[in-house]
Amino acid sequence: MIDVTEENFESDVIAQSAITPVLVDFWAPWCGPCKSLGPILEKLEVDYGGRFLLVKVNSDDEQQLAAAFGIRSIPTCVLIKDGRPLDGFMGALPESKIKEFLDKHLPSDADLVVQEDLQRADEFLEEGDVNAALAKLQEALAINPANDDARFDYVKLLISVGELDSAHAALAPALAQIPLQIRFDALKHWLEALTFATTDARGGWSAEQFDELILLNKRDFDARLAKARVLISTGEMTLAMDELLEIVMRDKAWQNEIARKIYVAILELMTPVKHKSTDTMSNKSAGGIELTGNSAAAIDPQAELVSKYRRKLSMALN
Repeated sequence: MIDVTEENFESDVIAQSAITPVLVDFWAPWCGPCKSLGPILEKLEVDYGGRFLLVKVNSDDEQQLAAAFGIRSIPTCVLIKDGRPLDGFMGALPESKIKEFLDKHLPSDADLVVQEDLQRADEFLEEGDVNAALAKLQEALAINPANDDARFDYVKLLISVGELDSAHAALAPALAQIPLQIRFDALKHWLEALTFATTDARGGWSAEQFDELILLNKRDFDARLAKARVLISTGEMTLAMDELLEIVMRDKAWQNEIARKIYVAILELMTPVKHKSTDTMSNKSAGGIELTGNSAAAIDPQAELVSKYRRKLSMALN
């Protein structure tokens, strides 16, 4: 437990919450209920073994912080995660109710282990040890098969190294989800393109062979789709989108909008991953607290490319 002021709020609450959820206890020395709640919160911080951090804000001394969070009565507790207020409660609740509140939002011990495995898998990939990364991701899924981040990373890596059968099996549970997550649908289309390239007779065709057919009939959508899938299989994503866009512009609804769906899948696969450190880059938190100074974000060429192709699709659909 630490005491927080306006001066250290950004470092000890906002920045820290990107790593571990932070429970902010707004209190005052004259408040009777605050005196009964405080020891309970301190006990739970120890009992939960690092699953959340407890900080205390004296609302009399830090009136600007209290006002920014709209504190009207004390004690009030606000849970901060990734720089944003997630939930909160007012009053001196009993320990059992506070535990219900925490358990609803905090990762379980198993989830923490999974997160460590995911981080270690990233480290293995940076070191070039793909097999070790796959083993860590498989271990994470074994601990919690419902962890979508672990499943996504595992399937994506399996596809990347050409383990298509294993990728199919690992992806199946995610494809059964309702609603289907866009990122898993993207993996499905990527996997289908790679499977096409290895099983269909046209998988070994050159671009010129497809172009000969398309030159004879610009509405030969089968040839265009096959060409796009082969391009995807060789990593030529923008060329694949160019071909898919030709289908969209001529017949948006062809084969249940398959061209648009694959195009969107490619955009999803190409979109740069947002890291937690960039999720809190706005100037204010949801509670109105200044988080960072004004700074120009560096232009990401990949993000710019994705944005360009999103606009192309939007124009074709309108």
